Amino acid sequence: MKLFITRIVLKLEHFRQWLIAQLMFGFLNFLKIFPADGAIRFADWLVRKIGPRMPRHKLMLVNLRNAFPEKSDAEIEEIALGSWGNMGRLAAEYVFLDRLFDFDPERSEPVRIEVSGIPLFLDLRDNPRPFIVFTGHTGNFELLPVAGAAFGLHVTVLFRPPNNPYVAQKVFDFRSARMGKLVPSHAGSSFTLARQLEAGQGVGVLVDQKFRKGLKTKFFNLDVTTNPLVPKLVRQFDCEVYPARCIRLPGNRYRLEIEPKFEIPRDSKGNLDLTAMAQMLNDKVESWVRQYPEQWLWYHDRWKIKGKVLN
Repeated sequence: MKLFITRIVLKLEHFRQWLIAQLMFGFLNFLKIFPADGAIRFADWLVRKIGPRMPRHKLMLVNLRNAFPEKSDAEIEEIALGSWGNMGRLAAEYVFLDRLFDFDPERSEPVRIEVSGIPLFLDLRDNPRPFIVFTGHTGNFELLPVAGAAFGLHVTVLFRPPNNPYVAQKVFDFRSARMGKLVPSHAGSSFTLARQLEAGQGVGVLVDQKFRKGLKTKFFNLDVTTNPLVPKLVRQFDCEVYPARCIRLPGNRYRLEIEPKFEIPRDSKGNLDLTAMAQMLNDKVESWVRQYPEQWLWYHDRWKIKGKVLN
């Protein structure tokens, strides 16, 4: 009897996930009817209306109050709404990703995409060596590997698949057609990245995700555990590390930035300091988020505080 009930529950869960996926795909297909700019603005407007009614909105407000204790309730609400709008834009931009990336260094007139740090892109492409590019969930972070591929700089990207298996497969197929080699995060993903670095190639990593067990660090002056993957890879391969981000600009435009390489922190014996390295990653992402707080995804429980105001 228990086995029968378990099978029924699993089938119902699979059906629930399938239904959610079909609703999402239906919405994205609906957006294809419209021009990109109109669809992106509509998705922003719609999610701003829906988001505050979702259970995650409460966690988002708590996260913002903990990160910005100096801000008023009105300022917190404004950032939260902006963050929901950012998520709506992300969804719509998936549909038009091929059309959005129009950067051409030979063109003099303004385009939708502008790129800062072109000499770094070209140097990494023309002088192959192992390197890591890291970013956070800011702006449309999906555009970064697209930009790399456009410059002929193919980077192996580590990503966390969505929990919904139907959505995960669709996302993987879409990304892999536009972003080069993808590595879903799982127990063996670090070995795949290590092989890429060992072969003198580059990898891309998001470093602002919640991690259950990791290096004890700070993020917005609050305790977090940070994935030691990047510091350990740097220690093993002595590779260069570059910060990169996407910034949303007015008029559905974007600026992609790659910054100069990090100075690797070392202890008194000259060994790489893992915790200091992890803290540097957090500090860089925090500086980006403080500059454009509405462009970060605040609905994750990054601090594992379960909705508690700590300040």
